[in-house]
Formats: sequence, C-alpha cells, structure tokens
Amino acid sequence: MRLFRKILNSNFFIRLRRWEYWPFEIFQFPVILYWLWLSVKARSLMFFAASNPGIPMGGMFGESKYDILLKLPAHLRPGMLLMKFPVSYEQVMLALDQNGLKFPLVFKPDIGERGFMVERIFSADDVKAYCKKIKVDFIIQELVDLPVECGVFYIRKPTETTGRVTSLNLKEMLTVTGDGRRTLRELILDNERSKLQWERLRVKYHDKLETILAAGESWEINSIGNHCLGTKFINGEQYITPELERSFDAISKQVDGFFFGRFDLRCENLEALYQGRVKILELNGCGAEPAHIYEPGFSLTTAWRTIFRHWDEMYSISAHHAKHGIKYPSLKEGLAVYRKYKAAVT
Repeated sequence: MRLFRKILNSNFFIRLRRWEYWPFEIFQFPVILYWLWLSVKARSLMFFAASNPGIPMGGMFGESKYDILLKLPAHLRPGMLLMKFPVSYEQVMLALDQNGLKFPLVFKPDIGERGFMVERIFSADDVKAYCKKIKVDFIIQELVDLPVECGVFYIRKPTETTGRVTSLNLKEMLTVTGDGRRTLRELILDNERSKLQWERLRVKYHDKLETILAAGESWEINSIGNHCLGTKFINGEQYITPELERSFDAISKQVDGFFFGRFDLRCENLEALYQGRVKILELNGCGAEPAHIYEPGFSLTTAWRTIFRHWDEMYSISAHHAKHGIKYPSLKEGLAVYRKYKAAVT
C-alpha cells in the first residue's frame, strides 16, 4: 500500500491526472492541427503575424519585450533598461547607478518565454551570477511589489471601435505554510505543485531545507508569476466588467498596431484594475494564451475550445489586415525569425 501511494504521488502520475501540468507539446497538439487548418484557409502558415501589425510576427515569437513595452505610456510600465549582450558585471552595475535603479530588481531575457531566466535580483552578487549565465540581451526592471498579479486578454477587431476582455487570470504565487513540525524540504515535497519544482527549489533553498516553519508561518517560495514555475492560475472571468473593458480599450489604443494579446500586470486591488491604475510587466501578442484555462480543475475540452475561439478571432483580424494591404511574411522569413528566437531561448 505504501509503495502504491508512492507511485501515485510520483511526478509522472501527478502530471498524468492534472492536464495543467502536461508538457507543452502534448497539450498544444490539437492547437497545432487547428493552426494548420486556419493556415490552409489563409493560404499562409504565417497568417498570425498580421494580427498585430505593430509587433514583429504579431508577437507569436521573436519579438523584443522591451520594444513592445516602450509603446506603452511611461506611467503604465516599470522603470527599465535594456542590456545588450555581451555585457559585463561592471557595466551592469554602472548602468544601475546611472539610472537610479535600486535593489530588488527583476532581470529577464528580452526574447524569452514561459519564465525562462526570469529572476529577482537582490544584490550585487546576484547581478554577478546572472551575468555569468545570460547569453542574450536582457531587461532590467524595477520590482513592482503590488499585491495583485494577473493577466488580462484583450481583443479588438479592426472594424470595431471598442474591444473586449476575453480572459482574466489571477495568480497565486507558490507558497508553503508551516505546522511547527515539518521542515521546508518536507513541506515542498508534500505539496503537489511545489514537488514538481523540487529540482529548482532544492538548489535555490539549499541552505534552508532543514528549517522548521512555525505553525501558520507562510513562505512564498517562488515570486515569478509563471505557471511553469509553480504559480497557481485562477479563473477570474466573473470579475470582467464593462468598466474593465473600457479601461483596457483606453490602454490598448495607445499601443500602435495592437489588436490581440495579453497584458501581464500588477495592481493594488480589483478597483485599481478596473480603473486602469496598473503596472504592465509584459505585453504579449498573438502567442499569448487566455491563461485562466490553467485553473486547477478546468475542463480540458473547454480549454481547447477556448483556445480555438481565440485562434478564430486571431484569424479574422489577420484576414482583415491582409485584405487591407498588410502582407503575411513568407515561410522563409518566418523560419528565419523562429530559428533566431529558438537559439535565444535554448
């Protein structure tokens, strides 16, 4: 019985019974087939690039996160710098000093995905360690420590004067809570979500694993709001209101050539979100997903239907732009961008 329980609680069976943990390629397989069908209709494998004419490849891959954020008004984004690779530790420290940026900060690749190399930086030693391993251009961002982190998916058709918020995803950071008996190691391994992150967490907390947390004491063991890093996604569709849509209409129309994608942001509370008082950490184009589907227990078939509906919207926007003179990239052009992008994230 003990062996049976151990097998059922293995990482393999955790992932098997919870599709939100499935490998990207497996979950996305039906989506790939749907993309191919839409490509036949569009007569272009790269039709998606026309969904957001103001973003290279529409934001599917290879776009500069820094350049996209610069399209936003300064009050809506954190203070930030772009560091061009190669760059030395000394050059980074000088840039921080010259621009008045203070720890803690967030460092992340300018071209990246799914939390790759996104780190909170607390000290000069952290800067030195990051500079040793980063091999691409990267962004330095002020740490936005507002309590609510979420993703807002927005769509506006070129023929419409107003758009819609089609997904609101709230994020709950990976946290363990002590009971006065178990060590941090035991708390991590006794929780499905954190157990899947064990290889990374045991390195990060190597000197704290035998610490016993007091009863009720909570530790946030991952502060990067990415599902791949253990963040719990919560469906916030019930909080989508006309006021929220008006606010994101106003924000989105300030981003030239943007019609379809997701704002990843932090804010003080839902009221601030409704009023557009937010700090946008990233603006993701047509490669973004309506991330509320990753809520634990969300139906797999409903998740696929939701993504297909969003792809239908993307296709419709792209087709309209194509009819009005925006050309789809050739397959050769798209593959060149994709190869450069994959080289940057692997």
